[in-house]
Amino acid sequence: MTHRPDTLKHAPLGRESVYPEHYDPTLLFPIARSANRAPLGIDNADLPFVGEDEWHAFEMSWLDERGKPIVAVARFRLPATSPNLIESKSWKLYLNSFNQTRFADWNAVLGTLAEDLSAAAGGGVEVSLLDLDDDALMPRKLPGECIDGLDVEISDYSPNSRLLTASEEIVEESLYSHLLKSNCPVTGQPDWGSVLIRYRGPKIDREGLLRYVVSFRQHQDFHEHCVEHIFTDLMARVRPKRLLVMARYVRRGGLDISPWRGTPGERPPEPLRLARQ
Repeated sequence: MTHRPDTLKHAPLGRESVYPEHYDPTLLFPIARSANRAPLGIDNADLPFVGEDEWHAFEMSWLDERGKPIVAVARFRLPATSPNLIESKSWKLYLNSFNQTRFADWNAVLGTLAEDLSAAAGGGVEVSLLDLDDDALMPRKLPGECIDGLDVEISDYSPNSRLLTASEEIVEESLYSHLLKSNCPVTGQPDWGSVLIRYRGPKIDREGLLRYVVSFRQHQDFHEHCVEHIFTDLMARVRPKRLLVMARYVRRGGLDISPWRGTPGERPPEPLRLARQ
């Protein structure tokens, strides 16, 4: 049986839900980031990284003033500095509450989304709506070199930072893997993803890095905290001068989550969507 953290005691995740028919912002369920950051030694008042959580909603729909349905893809960006993340099922229920609700135009929808989500997150949430034929939604590839082809033996399936080692050679490179998998902290359902690691510093042993990425395979945590876990482990074990960690998780329930964390000054590649998203 999966243990339900105290912070999720009243969350809709893992419970039967009645899907709403009309707009209801009270469905959003914020979760304090601090509870999961504390075990990693992360102080909310002095974050060791910059970053955002980028979400895409592929089941976004509402009615215009004459009752005609409008469909779009919504993109959201929550700053890592916001005190709360928003539980994914509550977010899905909230977005579904737009389905039979009439709005004057796209700007009215954008304003409502930004106001409600910013209030739940405790910080400004950036919102955009994309037409289904927008070129930005075309699948792309991660930049850098994929390490998945390495022939390695693996026996660790819980996060093990000791697998991370580096040489004295200083390099600047981007490495990625599609073998990231973690599990929902409540339901235990698998969360599949890809992870990009871009850094400048001591050269990371690639076989050890691949073993480390796979070591999250049975770990139960939110996507955002998995990325922060990877970031803090790399900073502690490799000590790069610059670092960016970005995960692109496969959508579940019409939502995908793509958090990134970096040292000050870092920015992720241009917004992109992978084939599995």
